[in-house]
Amino acid sequence: MIIFIYLVRLAFQFKPYQVEFNYDPGPVRPELYPVSKTLTLPRGWPAKIPKIQSELVVETPQMAHAREGRLQELRATFQVTWRGYRQEAWGKDELRPISGGFKTPFCGWGATLVDSLDTLWIMELYDEFIEAVREVQKIDFTGTEGCQINLFETTIRHLGGLLSAFDLSGGEYYILIEKAVELAEVLFTAFDTPNRMPTPFLVWSATNPDANNHEPSQSSVLAMLGTLSLEFTRLSQITGNDKYFDGIQRVMNELEKWQSQTSLPGMWPAIVDSAIFNQSFALGSPPGGSEELFTLGALADSAYEYLPKQYMMLGGQSKQYRNMYERFVEVAKEHLFFRPMTIGNKDILLSGTVKKTANGVARFSPDVEHLSCFTGGMLAIAGKIFNRPDDVTQGRKLADGCVWAYQNTISGIMPEAFTAVPCENKSYCCWNEKAWYDAVDPVSDPGTVRWGINSERLSPGFAKVKDKRYLLRPEAIESVFILYRITGDEYWRERGWDMFTAISAHTKTQLAHSAIDNVLVPSPGKLDEMESFWLAETLKYFFLLYSDPCVVSLDEYVFNTEAHPLKRPS
Repeated sequence: MIIFIYLVRLAFQFKPYQVEFNYDPGPVRPELYPVSKTLTLPRGWPAKIPKIQSELVVETPQMAHAREGRLQELRATFQVTWRGYRQEAWGKDELRPISGGFKTPFCGWGATLVDSLDTLWIMELYDEFIEAVREVQKIDFTGTEGCQINLFETTIRHLGGLLSAFDLSGGEYYILIEKAVELAEVLFTAFDTPNRMPTPFLVWSATNPDANNHEPSQSSVLAMLGTLSLEFTRLSQITGNDKYFDGIQRVMNELEKWQSQTSLPGMWPAIVDSAIFNQSFALGSPPGGSEELFTLGALADSAYEYLPKQYMMLGGQSKQYRNMYERFVEVAKEHLFFRPMTIGNKDILLSGTVKKTANGVARFSPDVEHLSCFTGGMLAIAGKIFNRPDDVTQGRKLADGCVWAYQNTISGIMPEAFTAVPCENKSYCCWNEKAWYDAVDPVSDPGTVRWGINSERLSPGFAKVKDKRYLLRPEAIESVFILYRITGDEYWRERGWDMFTAISAHTKTQLAHSAIDNVLVPSPGKLDEMESFWLAETLKYFFLLYSDPCVVSLDEYVFNTEAHPLKRPS
């Protein structure tokens, strides 16, 4: 009987996807540095991962009516922007939301088009989705003569967008996976280097292979190295071709080996030398002994975000990613997370930075970026799947810290980057106006400091605002959405609506929505810029915040860093 059960289990052994894939992308140029043995996906049964989403959501008829009204407004906002893109920039990368016309920063491969596919599906705009898929079919991902391909951006926007649209639509639109493979074959040449660490930029030429770059960089961005795993793993799961997984797994193995050897053990510097060729390591600190930055903001953010997410994408079968997450997060709690001094003494957290000098001295700075606002959602999810309640608690405080930053500008929108005033003690912290004045200007007299605060329009708790713009970013609403799905607490939906109301009021144009230049003034100027993540991420997270929790459940999908939901193994 035991043998029979074992044979039955073996016969129905877990396969990551259930479709038969036989698309042939055509002849592929032989690699210059092929691997001797391909690393393969886990083939066993997925582990039982604890539930993420709360089941304690209670909704009255009045609440349901209000929620539906908000969904309609969000859908209408998307539709207005989509019409503007359809009218002025169809098939191009980005719309100019004020002047009309378009920009092509991503090889003209229709970044907004591809990035928005899954949002169209989630919002049930099926006619627009089908039209967009037909337009995607026209993109030639091999026709990029002279274009420099950004491996990171193209992977998260284009490859992630194609895979997500394929997953959400149940595999019905086969052309999406064909185009994903076509693109992946181009992107995968980035891994064809002597140590298999990817080059960050590709100068692709189908007719002249020698034009392609085959050298890793001595100054690779950490986020680029660590933010390819979800997309290439999902592609391997769907196609059954392990080579894509092999490419990213070798990178992650090297990051794991180096994790405890960095100048801040447990975390990696934002800039990495990936051109090391020895038997022990393929990664290290950049040459020259320069100062190293440790941050959860720009240059590093999503490398950390993907650790718990890759654990889920592999069905909990690899403890490697859990171990890497747990090593890093304890260091971040000790060295990066801080309680800001606020009026009302709010029990919140923000994420700062640490710089390590060449002689080993560590300097903490309470410098906060909008990009780092994803950390609240990351810790909350990891806390649930790894049974780490303190991570959920700290994730809530981090998310609330970014909500506080939104609430305390005259526009109601958080700036791109600012410096806060850190409390000396995370457990207890009282507002101290003198400490605030000293953080703003430690030299001048109080009257001069007060004049500077008023002229800069600094709210209490803000010491400096280094970048006053708002670029339509999603990270804060991403964490708000995740905290709502985890807790079921209406607090997060109310704070999310405050955020949307402010953003919509200050960014709206006749065609769409625009980035703005200064969130510290009542009427910010518009920059005539709208990156594709406005439709792919920001509006999607707002929409999902008010959708039924079963719509794109966090227990069924993993979101890549561009908010593209990828199907989890089950």
